[in-house]
Amino acid sequence: MMMVSVRFLGAARTVTGSKFHVSAGDMDLMVDCGMFQGLKSLREENWKPLPVAVPKLKHILLTHGHLDHIGYLPRMLRQGFKGSILGTAPSLAIAEIILRDSAEIHEEEAEKANKEGYSKHHPALPFFTQEEAEAVVKLFRTVPLDEWQELGKEISIKWSYNGHIIGATHITIRIGGKHFVFSGDLGRMDDLLLRDPEKPRWADYLLLESTYGDRMHPEEDIENLLISLINRTIEERGTLLIPSFAVERLQLLMLILWKLYDKNRIPGIPIFVDSPMGVDVLQVFREFPSWYKIPEADFRAMFRHMTLVSSYRDTWRTIDDPRPKIVVAGSGMITGGRILTYLTKTLDKSNTTVLLVGYQAEGTRGRKLLEGAKSLRIFGKDYRVEADVVHLESLSAHADQPELLDWLSDIRNIPERVFLIHGEEPAMEVLKTKIEDRYGWSVSIPSQDETVTLI
Repeated sequence: MMMVSVRFLGAARTVTGSKFHVSAGDMDLMVDCGMFQGLKSLREENWKPLPVAVPKLKHILLTHGHLDHIGYLPRMLRQGFKGSILGTAPSLAIAEIILRDSAEIHEEEAEKANKEGYSKHHPALPFFTQEEAEAVVKLFRTVPLDEWQELGKEISIKWSYNGHIIGATHITIRIGGKHFVFSGDLGRMDDLLLRDPEKPRWADYLLLESTYGDRMHPEEDIENLLISLINRTIEERGTLLIPSFAVERLQLLMLILWKLYDKNRIPGIPIFVDSPMGVDVLQVFREFPSWYKIPEADFRAMFRHMTLVSSYRDTWRTIDDPRPKIVVAGSGMITGGRILTYLTKTLDKSNTTVLLVGYQAEGTRGRKLLEGAKSLRIFGKDYRVEADVVHLESLSAHADQPELLDWLSDIRNIPERVFLIHGEEPAMEVLKTKIEDRYGWSVSIPSQDETVTLI
């Protein structure tokens, strides 16, 4: 039996930066390659080279296309990576969109910071460039669902449906008969857009996400809450701003808002979708209809009912539009994107409502708003918060504690080790106790840069 070790290079006692180095004999792999978001101390880690022999890596396996799982890929090329990047077809399509969009944002923000002089770095540099993003895409290789792929002697890999976002999977690495399961990010049960996550049947070693390991998503009446916020927005002639992740959340919001209108539960208030990346993602949905549950007729109706904003000039036209309106714009944790421009013009108005619709990582602007911040720093300036801030947790794309526990229920063996990843420490501690109490399994919480020898 060859020696196998896993090094936790990200998402260890934190939610972002998923990166796991797997060494199996003479084969070196990585599962996910994400960038850190949120706290400054974490973001600074993004600029450091990985403490592994990157040129030796033969493959990077992607669970899905979110930035905190793929955003470090361009930096790998600088460090000598020349292998292949493997994922499902929709995951790679999403990753391509996100990398290109992020590169453009990085370059624009660096240029703006240098022009206006608000960066401490001289000059401010983009985290990666559009040229580097294009080079990464050339290394993409598509894999099918639920079929073992042989990567080397006694090493095979399988990708299995996960919900969460289109293309998302959990990954099983089979090495000499042992199954190493990497959960990726698990989706919700009974999601409006996506099917339920598939459950693993065997796991000798399991790395399990724990984002909501300490809580249940509340039983919220989403439709009535939205109706109330929309009616108030109309009465006050204000703006309902919804920062949204471009993948899954934006499409889900479009579906809910359109259905409310279609059922005559809200009036025809203008709805602007200002996320070029989100619009590109809609095309991915059109290309891969077997991955989700929306009928084609509903898809077409959503498009007809909403205004898709593409150019930055149209962003300003939308801001200047005096009508009460709904604006759905990226990004979901207010870390960048078009939502920042809207906030600079509306955050100090009492007839603005900011609706947060997903997890807000520690250190992000979204988390600060959630915690009652009186001002928000955007583009080097502080903006007073007079807007009403509302949080809608049940639209999260992450499984909650009962769903995480249920996902383990079909595993027929007793795993030798379970490692909790992709969560903040309080959530991990609670989930650890729950798994130990229910299943009697051995559960560990690894630290950043910890290496564990498993065989």
